[in-house]
Amino acid sequence: MLKRFPAYAAASVLFFHAVTAQAEFGRPYLLIAGSSTIFPLASAVADHVSASGKIRKPKVESTGTGGGIKLFCEGTGRNYPDIVLASRMMKKVEREECGLNGVNEITELKIGYDGIVVAQSRKDGPWNLTNRDLYLALAKMVPDPKCSGSCDRLIPNPYRKWSEVNPALPDRPIVVWGPPLSSGTRDTFAEDVLEAGCAGFPAMKQMMLANEARFKKLCQSIREDGVYESEPESSIIDHIASGHGLGIIDFGVLAKHRSELVAAPIEGIEPTYESVKSQRYPVGRPLYMYVKQAHLGLAPGMEAYLKEFTSDRAWGDEGYLIADGLIPMPSAERTIELEKLKGIVALAEPAAAKNGKKPGSRESKSASKAKSANSAKEKGARKSHG
Repeated sequence: MLKRFPAYAAASVLFFHAVTAQAEFGRPYLLIAGSSTIFPLASAVADHVSASGKIRKPKVESTGTGGGIKLFCEGTGRNYPDIVLASRMMKKVEREECGLNGVNEITELKIGYDGIVVAQSRKDGPWNLTNRDLYLALAKMVPDPKCSGSCDRLIPNPYRKWSEVNPALPDRPIVVWGPPLSSGTRDTFAEDVLEAGCAGFPAMKQMMLANEARFKKLCQSIREDGVYESEPESSIIDHIASGHGLGIIDFGVLAKHRSELVAAPIEGIEPTYESVKSQRYPVGRPLYMYVKQAHLGLAPGMEAYLKEFTSDRAWGDEGYLIADGLIPMPSAERTIELEKLKGIVALAEPAAAKNGKKPGSRESKSASKAKSANSAKEKGARKSHG
């Protein structure tokens, strides 16, 4: 008669394989990169999840959304991030780049909301801005003001004062401080504000319908003549608190500096906790986390970190992440994201046990690229045959 294999023995074997796989992975901590907006949130979760001493504190790097996604998509293995933080959705071209490098199984988790505000010093008088005002003040190319509203001639931005953009605005030089090109905050601002202002011109709206790619390129390009300056967050706050221009910052940052700064309404709507959460405020946005499934079961503490981040005590309606600027999703949305997480954590057995190859090895990368190349050839063959 066969003896039953004790449950504790089976658990010990699984634990042994998991520890062995993590040792072979060669990095003793979780590596997270990406959005500076989400950096404080991710760091707070790293502090909480490592407080017990059971896992080493995850390493969180603020690289900007674009920079983080680039690192994330370069491959699998110890040299590449396990999780990337993004203040916008990953673009199609970025997913394609991931695929070319063998990063094929990626899970997108929405983690909450944030708003982008145009902040000013509390010492200044009130501002009321529209998408059109901000487009004419900041776009690199604008419709020629000398021709009629239907004119499609664009010229380098000639406006130097806010009163030239809109007579109702102060007679002051246009000076705006904001995030760099690699920032998801800048991407969202350009898409939600500059595009909307641009589309208000009939000729530009026609361009949008006829050639959307050209429309986006022209409308989202920010001027480079010194009116808009990219600066680190702390420097932006210093500049605008002293009354030297306006600043494009996150709602969470504004919340921490309300004694010095106030946000200008955009399209007549003030950025508040409720207006951002309800998405009435025109520059609210969801925040994301992208998980590299190939690293589940290998990167130490990955599952524990994900579970902590998505716990009610962290991202819930009264969670500790609110203090760091997170605007929680409604309960129904959190449930949807939790179901995604359950699905991938269930797959967290050591990847080495699945295929005998360590992620990121030359052999696994070459095989992945060959597979992608063969897939492309097959698609081409199918297309050529109708």
